Amino acid sequence: MATFTLPADSLICRCLGVSITAWLTFLFGFAPLLAVLGVSVGISSFYTRTLLHVFEWANLHMDLRAKEKNRQLFRHDTNGVLDKKPQLSLKQEIQELRGCAGCLTSEFNLTDVLFFCRKAMENVVDDDVTKRFSPQKLDSWNLLTRNNHNFCHISLRLKVVWVLGLLLRYGVLLPLRVTLAITGICLFLVLSTLVGVLPNTRLRSCLSDKVHLMGCHICVRSLSAIITYHNRQNKPQNDGICVANHTTPIDGIILANDRCYSLVGQLHGGLLGMIQRAMVTSSPHIWFERAEVKDRHLVAKRLIDHVADKTKHPVLIFPEGTCINNTSVMMFRKSSFELGCTIYPVAIKYDPRFGDAFWNSSKFGLVRYLLRTMSSWAIVCSVWYLPPMNRKEGEDAVQFANRVKSVIAAKGGFVDLKWDGGLKRARVKEAFKEEQQELYSRLVVGVSQGADNAASDSAKES
Repeated sequence: MATFTLPADSLICRCLGVSITAWLTFLFGFAPLLAVLGVSVGISSFYTRTLLHVFEWANLHMDLRAKEKNRQLFRHDTNGVLDKKPQLSLKQEIQELRGCAGCLTSEFNLTDVLFFCRKAMENVVDDDVTKRFSPQKLDSWNLLTRNNHNFCHISLRLKVVWVLGLLLRYGVLLPLRVTLAITGICLFLVLSTLVGVLPNTRLRSCLSDKVHLMGCHICVRSLSAIITYHNRQNKPQNDGICVANHTTPIDGIILANDRCYSLVGQLHGGLLGMIQRAMVTSSPHIWFERAEVKDRHLVAKRLIDHVADKTKHPVLIFPEGTCINNTSVMMFRKSSFELGCTIYPVAIKYDPRFGDAFWNSSKFGLVRYLLRTMSSWAIVCSVWYLPPMNRKEGEDAVQFANRVKSVIAAKGGFVDLKWDGGLKRARVKEAFKEEQQELYSRLVVGVSQGADNAASDSAKES
């Protein structure tokens, strides 16, 4: 017996079929093709402008609801809990504590203890290091559940907007981004392997660059990354090393989306190791085995040999050694600045309103971090290429590293910190404690400030 269907049911089925077909065609055909070609149709800028208007409306709506209840919205103190004074030297601090500049005698004063007590209490309440390893705080809600503390002021209308945003992020954007990421990785692995089979000629180098740029274009699209590059006339050249601040593992993709680099790092296993081996078959990257990483002389020799070859791409290094939360720049390791080559500084600044780019590696694995990033609104960042810098006469590697770090911090609007990013997982080195003890002891026995600075520099180098 033949089944009987209403015309309306048939029309609905046809409409759903056409919609699903159009969506799958866009998902697996049109979107990857645009990513491969690196073509933008202007949707990203419209998307970010719309999001900013929605964020502004949502926070204004919550503010009005809070005022109706005679309450105030909870806002993070982005400047810290304490109102700290400008950083002074130890001698200036002790002089200020004793009450006059001329009363600093070469003897111990009991009031000096108050200086160390105050510093200890400030660091317990609001230290400058620990908070750099946690997500950056926002002063407004961006419709992501994980950073809202004002649920009591959300109305039914705002809940509907939040649910629609949730469906958009997880129902539309996340599948599209995952599809693009898988497509990009598979294409990159296959094409890099094929290019690696070719003879080592100029054609192979050209094809390798095209494959690397194509892979980075697709990965950038898979993260909905919207990047603004500034001062491209200062783009790194083949005669030096590019150094940048480090917030996330995708920093390398953000920079490699604009030009090819040679990466330096340790060989890994699994999918990441597969990608590394595919990269090195077609392009001169520098990968080390676990046992070789600790051999500083071997690392330095391979870097020097690479930089000396003008046909190879500039080396990309993140001298902080760990990810910092987009608010500051921490101590640069001096090894990259001992080679005597040109340094090309780059500042990378992310806009936290669209999503938190910081990778807290002690809390999230790489896969979970990427899923959180892909389920955010977007990754919006600015990249500044800064003028090349060289080591001055009489300047040691530590001073050169600090000078480069200061330039990057000033351009990106970061807090310039002297602390080592390794404090994320390690205790403070005894050398730092001994440095402060030695500075104060020299102050007490009457040694000049110049000697104090020399002691400070020697402690940092150790």
